[in-house]
Amino acid sequence: NLAAVLQDGMVVYIPFEGEETPGSLSEAGSRAEGNSGDVVNINTASSEELQAIPGIGPSKAEAVIEYREENGPFQIIEDITNVSGIGEKSFE
Repeated sequence: NLAAVLQDGMVVYIPFEGEETPGSLSEAGSRAEGNSGDVVNINTASSEELQAIPGIGPSKAEAVIEYREENGPFQIIEDITNVSGIGEKSFE
């Protein structure tokens, strides 16, 4: 299911028929680099996807998900430092 609830400030781009889009247009949320260099959207990632980010284990991944559920999506990537257990070192 590719449906997502629209939120204020989101950008929805619908390409023309046959138009090629840049690969990261769908990843417009807050993003972090995983171990393989893949982009992980911290607003939508599962626990397993979050654990691909260096320094994020099972407990920190669950804390991120819990924070998202209680406070909504991260507005800027630096907001992840508001999650308990994620300080400046983990953010770097």
